[in-house]
Amino acid sequence: MPVECTLAELARRCGGELRGDGDTHIHGVATIQRAVAGSITFLANPHYRRYLRETHASAVILAPADAGACRIPALITSNPYLLYARVAAVLTPAAPVRKGVEAGASVHPTARVSMDTWIGPGAVVEEGVVIEGGVSVGPNCVIMADVHVEEHSCLVAGVTLCHGVHVGKRALLHPGAVIGADGFGIANDDGVWLKVPQLGSVVVGDDVEIGANTTIDRGALEDTVIGNGVKLDNQIQVGHNVCIGEHTAIAGCTAIAGSATIGRRCMIAGGAGIIGHIEICDDVTVTAMTLVTHSIRKPGVYSGSMPMDAAAQWRKNSVRFRQLDELARRLATIEKKLKD
Repeated sequence: MPVECTLAELARRCGGELRGDGDTHIHGVATIQRAVAGSITFLANPHYRRYLRETHASAVILAPADAGACRIPALITSNPYLLYARVAAVLTPAAPVRKGVEAGASVHPTARVSMDTWIGPGAVVEEGVVIEGGVSVGPNCVIMADVHVEEHSCLVAGVTLCHGVHVGKRALLHPGAVIGADGFGIANDDGVWLKVPQLGSVVVGDDVEIGANTTIDRGALEDTVIGNGVKLDNQIQVGHNVCIGEHTAIAGCTAIAGSATIGRRCMIAGGAGIIGHIEICDDVTVTAMTLVTHSIRKPGVYSGSMPMDAAAQWRKNSVRFRQLDELARRLATIEKKLKD
C-alpha cells in the first residue's frame, strides 16, 4: 500500500538537497512523461531532459546540472537514479509477510519451519529443511531435503531449491528460479555419455536477488557460490562450481560455464557468454553479447565477439585480431620510413 510523505520528509529519510516547497505532498512515483500531481519523478538520462518543463509531477529528482531548468520542487543529487530507488522504497513499502501454512501445502514432519514463516498453497517442504523467521514461500515452490533458508528471504512462486541448497538472509527469488539442479557433468565412453555425479551444492549469500527462470547448477564436488549482494536478472544460466563475487550484477540471458570465477562489483551485460575455468577480477564491466574466452586480470570495460568459422581458422584469426593494434602501429612506422 503506497504511503504519503512531504518532500522535506523524503529528503530527510533518503538524502538529496531540497529545492523548493518542502511541504509538497508526495504519494507515488512515475515516469517523467506520465507523472501526475502528487507523484515524484526523476531525470537520470539526458535523453529525457526535454520532458522536464512539461512534466505534471509535483516534484523531481535530478542532478545539479539540470536544476536550473526545473520549475517545480526538487531533490538535487549527484546520482538521481539511486535516490529515486530509495524514495520509491519509502513510498511503496513491501507488504508484511503472512504467517502460517496454507491449505494444499505439504510440510514434512521433520522440517523445522519458523512460526513467522508463510508457506503458500501447493508448496512442498521436504524432510530436514530449515526455514527461519520471516521467510515467504510462495505458491507451488518446492524445497527439497536438507535445504536451509535464512531469515526474511522470499521465494515468490514456483521456485525450486534442490537438496542441500543454502539461501542466506533477505534473498529474493523470482518465479521459476531453479537453484541446485545437477550441473552438466558427463564423460564420454566411446561415443556414449556417462553422467558424472554432482556432489556439491549451491550457497547463496545475503541480499541476493535471482530473476525469473534463472538456473544455478550445483557443484560437481565443491559448491557453486553466489556472494552477498549479487543481483541476477531473468533467464541466466550459472554452471556448476561457478563463484560470483559480492555485489556483482548480471543481466538477462547471460551464460556462465562451469568453474568460472567472477570477482566483486562486476557488471555483466545481457547476452554475454563466459567460458568455463577462467577468472574475471574485481570491478570488470563486460558489455552486451560479449564472449569472454580468457581470464580478465585487470579492471576495466571489455567488449567483443567474432563470427563463427572453422575452429582452427577462428583461433588463428582471434590471435591476429588481438595483434591488430600492434600491427597497425608497425605498418604506420614502415610507411613513414618508406615515405621519408
